[in-house]
This record gives sequence, C-alpha cells and structure tokens, in this order.
Amino acid sequence: MPELPELDPVVHGQLRLAVLSILSTVDTADFTYLRDRTGSTDGNIAAHLLKLEQAGYITVEKTFLNRKPLSIYRITETGRTALTNYIRNLKKLLGREFNKAK
Repeated sequence: MPELPELDPVVHGQLRLAVLSILSTVDTADFTYLRDRTGSTDGNIAAHLLKLEQAGYITVEKTFLNRKPLSIYRITETGRTALTNYIRNLKKLLGREFNKAK
C-alpha cells in the first residue's frame, strides 16, 4: 500500500490554514484584520496565531498606535513553504482518493 502524503498538523487547523492563506497574499496584516477576515474571536485567533508563531510560520511585531497595542503579522519563508507543501500534499491525497472512486 503506498504511503499517504502527510498533512502538516500545524497548517491543517481550519483557522491556521485561513491565516496562512491570507498572509500569503499580503505583505503584512494586523490582528484586527485577521480576526475580522476569519470571523474569529479575539481569544481564538490569538491562540492560533501563537501556535503559528511558535512553529516559525509567522512573525509578529508588537507596537503601539495612539497608545493602543498593534500587532502586525507576516508569513515567514518557513510558513510559505509549509503552506505550499500542505497544498501539494492535499492535492496528492485528493487525486489519489478521486482516482480510487472512479
């Protein structure tokens, strides 16, 4: 039996996949933008952003704007590679499954 392609568990989470997908199309995005685009809550998006940061898939720059915290996120090369590999492996898996169904 051929080995199934591995799907990165860090990328595989729906919200983390959404964040990486968004960040892959922009230079940077702030916390509010990511929260609003994903329809998430503050706590939920914060937890997933932290997991992506710990994996080295994104970076965060924390500053203040008019005395309010401002967190700016950017995808790293490692994150871009992880997203690309995830998509490639998902396509392989789907192709294999679609071919079995025929």
